Amino acid sequence: MPDSNEAQDPLEGWTPTGIDVTAPSIARIYDSLLGGKDNFAVDRAVAAELLQAAPGLAECAISHRLILSRGVKFLVEQGIRQFVDLGSGLPSAQNTHQVAQDGAPEARVVYVDNDPIVLAHGRALLAENDRTTVITADMRDPDGVLGHPDLTRLVKTDEPIAVMMLGVIHHINDDEDPAGLVKRYLDALPSGSWLFLTHFLSVGVESDALERVMQGSHKTGRFRTREEIEAYFDGLELAEPGVVYLDLWRPDAPTDADSLDVAQRLVLGGIARKP
Repeated sequence: MPDSNEAQDPLEGWTPTGIDVTAPSIARIYDSLLGGKDNFAVDRAVAAELLQAAPGLAECAISHRLILSRGVKFLVEQGIRQFVDLGSGLPSAQNTHQVAQDGAPEARVVYVDNDPIVLAHGRALLAENDRTTVITADMRDPDGVLGHPDLTRLVKTDEPIAVMMLGVIHHINDDEDPAGLVKRYLDALPSGSWLFLTHFLSVGVESDALERVMQGSHKTGRFRTREEIEAYFDGLELAEPGVVYLDLWRPDAPTDADSLDVAQRLVLGGIARKP
């Protein structure tokens, strides 16, 4: 790792408008876990706490990027040409629009996040891509998200849509009705649409420690049971292999479940079609 303050704190000295740099951001913590530079000291502090509780968590973050790529490729193969990526986070390698448009250049992608830094970086990245946009919105408001003019400009709500909820529903606390939120999005989608969802899995001591860090730092982050996670897909047609550990969802190379470490067993994911 570089030793210079500039490399460690690339955003120091910049005073962003409308951003509380004393409060950690989920998007920026994730960016830090991936080795990105778009984060503040407060975000890195939380990332360090999480890594102390689960040293393999950085690899888990990488697994999330890999299943995103495999899942989007699968959805393109199913004929999907519209993607709404909720809680998309900061740009990284192989973003949704890159994977989708590599397989189908006409694919349209809308990124949704509530972190203003995501909007700034996203718009710069997508300045010359008229089939992709980034909107600042709260995913807990499905009507506001799906009715946003920048979304409706690209997405036809009477045609199948893939709604992506990768690593976001576990940041919806129990009193915010996460299952009801997922259902509200699904109810708004036409037949033939897809849900692509990943979620923290409760596994005992390790996940309990991580949950304490998350709830202490930014008051969100719930590790739920397999049954609770599978229930998000109720009424949908699950694609094989169902709801599984991320590294077991259609891996590019054979992967044995017995070879997965604790960190690789912290997240489940699945993709399902609305009949």
